[in-house]
Amino acid sequence: MKKLAGLAASIVLVLGVLAGCAGDSSGSGDDGKNSGRITLYSPETPDMTKELKQKYEELNDETVDVHYAGTNVLVNQMMAEKDNPKADVWYGGGGILPFEAAVDKGIIGSYIPDFAADWDVVENGIKVKHEDGKYVGVEIFVLGFAYNTELVSEEEAPKTWEDLLDPKWKGKIQFSNPAASGTATLMVMSQMMQKGEDEAWKYFDKLAEQANSTPDSGSAPTKAVSMGEAHIGVGFDFMAYELKAKGESVDFVVPDKTPILVNPASIVEGGPNQEGGKKFIDFLLSKEGQQVLANWYHIPINPEVESKTPLSLESVKSHAVDLDIDWVNENYDRIRNEWKEKFQ
Repeated sequence: MKKLAGLAASIVLVLGVLAGCAGDSSGSGDDGKNSGRITLYSPETPDMTKELKQKYEELNDETVDVHYAGTNVLVNQMMAEKDNPKADVWYGGGGILPFEAAVDKGIIGSYIPDFAADWDVVENGIKVKHEDGKYVGVEIFVLGFAYNTELVSEEEAPKTWEDLLDPKWKGKIQFSNPAASGTATLMVMSQMMQKGEDEAWKYFDKLAEQANSTPDSGSAPTKAVSMGEAHIGVGFDFMAYELKAKGESVDFVVPDKTPILVNPASIVEGGPNQEGGKKFIDFLLSKEGQQVLANWYHIPINPEVESKTPLSLESVKSHAVDLDIDWVNENYDRIRNEWKEKFQ
């Protein structure tokens, strides 16, 4: 793939997720290259990540140990383990923002698979890999609104972020906790980049009053919508389409202007099985790995794999907002901490 433009016609949106819990990785070689075990840290849906683990193990004579937690929890864990890393690879985090914020923390290494070597850093206005190889995009995510089709009609479903403040949604909205969830952190940071901090905090003061819950998991609001516990939930597209495919009363709205970005993977700096981590990232971009993602309603980035959602890069890219990555890097932790002080 030289240009994502060349992929646009064949890329469609799909879901990503995770499984399990992990123990220690052990190495048999001095450099850990032949340990036979790979430790994966991921906030993605457990059942999907379990399938990724099983497919990788089916294709390779190695075991994958999966450790699941929210994005910011995992970042804090990697920071605590910095002098003695336990993980080999980090996959997923609600898009690139937590990865960008982690670049200067010294917890992620540099690796770009051959598959992505010719990609430009920015394709179609979307940053698809880090300029120094600190992460590579695995799929494309769209942040928007899930709604319960038995409680909300397509016509009355919110179409913009401002629509969420309509009094009719008071007590009927859920979004995840930005102190724990990368999905919600993306929501907060993107609004601040568009409105400025002062106006964005005013917006979130009002939005917080609309919510009946702010769970830690990025997927929880969409699940709450499917169960009728909320009318509207903020989340990624694949979360809604995966539930819809299972027969749940859920559909999805792409807001007028919203974050559209890749969800990346990185090797962990100094991890016990560096070569295993690289092999797992290669697998995520392979046809076999991408097919697992596609089956869960994510937009695969490999053009040889067909997605299952009604969305495509071509249909959503006009909705994308610019993300000031330098501002994110400078303010990511501060904004999360300010959220804790204001709302927890």
